[in-house]
Order: sequence, then C-alpha cells, then structure tokens
Amino acid sequence: MNAFHSPWFYWAIGVALGFPVALIMLTELHHALLRRHNRLARQVSLLRNALLPLVALLLLVVKAAQVPAGDPVVRILSTVFGFLVLVLLLSGLNATVFEGAPQESWRKRLPTIFLDVARFALIGVGLAIILSVIWGVRVGGVFTALGVTSVVLGLMLQNSVGQIVSGLFMLFEQPFRIDDWLDAASERGRVVEVNWRAVHIQTGTGIRVVPNSMLASTSFTNLSRPAGTHRLTVKTTFALADPPDRVCDLLTRVAAQLPQLKTGSIPRSVPVGAGEYSTKIALYSPADDGDARSMFLRWIWYAARRAELHLDGAEDDYSTRERVEDALRTVVAPALRLTVADQQALQSCARIVLYGAGEIVEYVGQVPAGMTFLVAGRVRLMATGADGSTVPISTLEEGSFLGLTALTRQPNMASAYALDEVTALEIDREHLERLVMREPVLLQDFGHIIDERQSKVRAAERGERVG
Repeated sequence: MNAFHSPWFYWAIGVALGFPVALIMLTELHHALLRRHNRLARQVSLLRNALLPLVALLLLVVKAAQVPAGDPVVRILSTVFGFLVLVLLLSGLNATVFEGAPQESWRKRLPTIFLDVARFALIGVGLAIILSVIWGVRVGGVFTALGVTSVVLGLMLQNSVGQIVSGLFMLFEQPFRIDDWLDAASERGRVVEVNWRAVHIQTGTGIRVVPNSMLASTSFTNLSRPAGTHRLTVKTTFALADPPDRVCDLLTRVAAQLPQLKTGSIPRSVPVGAGEYSTKIALYSPADDGDARSMFLRWIWYAARRAELHLDGAEDDYSTRERVEDALRTVVAPALRLTVADQQALQSCARIVLYGAGEIVEYVGQVPAGMTFLVAGRVRLMATGADGSTVPISTLEEGSFLGLTALTRQPNMASAYALDEVTALEIDREHLERLVMREPVLLQDFGHIIDERQSKVRAAERGERVG
C-alpha cells in the first residue's frame, strides 16, 4: 500500500506504459515517412532510436530511482540528451528549411559558408546552455572575452575580412552556379567548385582558382545565362573578289550542318568589311564551342574550294589534268564502260573535289546535278527511320558512285555522309546522259541499283532492319 502513495511508483508505471506506446507510434510514423520519401524520416528515426530511450532512462533514474540531479551519472545522461536535442534541431531545420527549398528561392541560393556559420553559432549557444544549466559553468566571461577578441581581430584584419565578406555577398547573390561557363577578364571555362574563399574554373589548361574577392570586384560574363541563348561567333576571311552573297550562303549552309547546332535555330553570316565575315551559330552549351569552331573551320576549307571561293585568299589547284585522267581511267571507265575516246571527251567537264570527314555529300530530297564517283574514302548512305532517327543504309567505298537519280530527275531518298576525307570525281548530268543512253545494259544496271537503294530506304522508314 505504501508503493501506491509513493511518487516514484507512478513515474515507473508511466514510463513502463508510455515508452512502448510512444515507440510504436514513432515506428509507424517513420514507416509512413519512408513510403512518402519524406526528408524528416531520418530525424524521426533518431528520435525513436536514441532520444526516446534516453528520456525514458532519465525519468527512471531521476523520478523513479530519485537520484539527485547533481549526481555525475545524471549529469552525463543530461549532457548526452542535450547533444541529441541539438543534433535533432539542426538536422530538422536543415531538412525542412533548406533541403526542400525551391530552386530559385533565397534559401537555395544561400551559400554553404553561411549555413556553416549559423550551425557553429547554434552549436555554441547549445553548448553554453548545457554547460551553464547542467554543469553550472559561468559562461558570461567566456562570451565577453570572445567578443573583445573578435573586435581586435576584425580591426587587424579588416582588409582581408572585407575581401572575404565581399566574396560571400557575391556568393549569396549567386550570379553563377556549378557547371556554368564564365568569361572573366583573364579566364574562360566551366565552374566546377565554389567555396567561401575561391571559385574553381576548369579551363583548357587546367583548374584555375580565382578568389571570390577578385570576381566580386571585376566584371565577368556568364555564358550559360539565360539558358539556351549561347551563340558562337566565328570570323573568316575571303578574297575581296569573292561575291559576298555566295560567301554568306556557303558559310550559312556549312554552319547548318554542324551536329552541335541548336535544334530549330538558323545560323547567320554577314560581311563585316575588308573581306571578313562573321558567322553566328546557336549552340546548346558553351562546352560545344571548341568542337563546333574546329569542325566549322575544317568544313569550310573543303566547301570553299568546291565552290571556287578563296578562303584566306587561297587558290584550289587540286583538280589537275593528271588527277582527272587517272580517276576517269581507274574509277569511271569500269563503272560506265567507257572507251578511251569517251574518257578524253569527259576530261573537260569533270573535276576532282574533296569532302571533309562528317560532311554531307548529298542531301535527302536534293535532285543531283550530276554523278559523283568515289576515288578515295568512304561514304555512308543514311535514311530517316519511323521514329525520326537516322538509319544507315549502306557504305560506299572507292569505285562506287552517287547521284544516280540525276539521270532520272528524281530527288534523293537518302543522305550521304563522308566517313573520312573523301576524294571524288564529279561529272555533270548533261555530259553523262549522252554516254549512258548508248548503253541499254548500263541503264538497266543503274535501274536495279536505284531500286535496291530505294527499297532499303523504304524499309528503314517502316522501321524494318536493313541488311
């Protein structure tokens, strides 16, 4: 009967009944948060596995066993309890306020250094409360000494601290983010790391570390913002005698073939005077600048010579009489069954041309102006599949020919891409027709080749496998 009148008895009964009930409720809550992928599941797990048992143990020791609050065991348990509460508050605050923040909100833009400083401040306040309340330590003098010391250090290091603060405010504004491309006064590259002291920029020569204070005091260009508006500008020079409209058409056509070109955009080339031309090419990212520039400059070297234009004032002397004669004898004559007299008649209307790797030799839907005979290199025929992707039809090698539909006045059903540098001989349709019409068997062979290629294209369009 004395136990029912003792305070410890009710505390013991309350802990014995309340602990399992609270444990079951927190377990169900934890499972529900896990199913919803809620960020607070980790904090509930900490509350269930560590904080709740510690609270139950403290209540049993202090209230049921009536151990004095000044006992070392109670103080140690209370200190652990204070640390766990502090950890729970910090992690819960981070999960609710910052981890779930919208992408463009100030909470998402807040630099990590500010969060670290705030965490250290909260930890300091929490430790001061624990030392003062549980262990009876007088912390007022410690804070006074820290305040005086911080003032002295601030006066001594005001220049350095000012630079750090200016850099931190720049990070708070967040004019750039990780993977953005910056064009500063002396650096151009991709941002790979940002911390409280410096920005790490990956350039073509390595990682450059730029202090935040330097970026905060100078102007720079963020090439990645606004997203999708980046344009590459390439300057080229042609001979003054070259017609500007032809040059601009050539540059625009070559730029439109670049694989780095942004879908739906149209390149634009304009003359800027003194034989110089400027071509603007819209790209997905500044990361494509190098590849797009090198490919564009390589392709216009070939295209300018085929169009008889003079890039950098250079003349094209590759299509010599000897090369034309050799190509007619070794490639064209076996394919068209030409006599020596026929070869000599075609010498004046044939020419050797070059294509760079990746260039389009023939466009789909284009009616060829003549036939192209491959002297060296490889060309791949590509069709558009049912899902809009490009499907390889066949690969043509040395001795093969393109432009058969020039004789029938039909548009190409497939595109032709140069797999490597291609040397080809071009002959106009007008001169070929007179020779081919005299060979009915040759016309029949050409018809079979056209039908075979068209059947492969139609199979690719239906999504069937092309053998």
